[in-house]
Amino acid sequence: MKNVFLAVALIAFAATGLQAQKYFTREGSISFFSDAPLEKIEAHNGQATSVIDFESGKMEIAVLIKAFQFEKALMEEHFNENYMESSKYPKALFKGQIADLKGVDLEKEGTYPVKVIGSMTIHGVTNELEVPAELTIDKEGVLTGNTNFELVLADYEIAIPSVVKDNIAKTVKVTANFNFQEFKKGS
Repeated sequence: MKNVFLAVALIAFAATGLQAQKYFTREGSISFFSDAPLEKIEAHNGQATSVIDFESGKMEIAVLIKAFQFEKALMEEHFNENYMESSKYPKALFKGQIADLKGVDLEKEGTYPVKVIGSMTIHGVTNELEVPAELTIDKEGVLTGNTNFELVLADYEIAIPSVVKDNIAKTVKVTANFNFQEFKKGS
């Protein structure tokens, strides 16, 4: 299933030409943390797909909701069935642009702060999003991308029942890390 998301993203970028530098990953890591007074909730997902087109600055990220793993099985069940309705809304999707990509030199080792702007769709609701991120090129030329930001659950119509409102924060902290590979025809 995760290959379907990558294939869709790559097809979307194919129209801009395969000669442009494109990077992708099928194993991006996304986690979130809810720090409420009565309970801390954390989940991790290592199956996010992402594609960046360095010619246009366009990027996409897709993540399967059911792939988030929790410490407690009951939390994972409630997350999928009661809050995220993952059978009805199986994925989260970000489509956007790296706003200040011209300052990133793919040939030079370093860490480059960037701004990512686009549309985030979660739970069937789409909102505009602007977050700071970092792109890093290491000594071997490996590209990584990282960001930390907060999402307000109500912005995505994720309802928290009053019975557990003190157990779940209204805002969750999201961390995303991607180790990209250069896309070459036949990858």
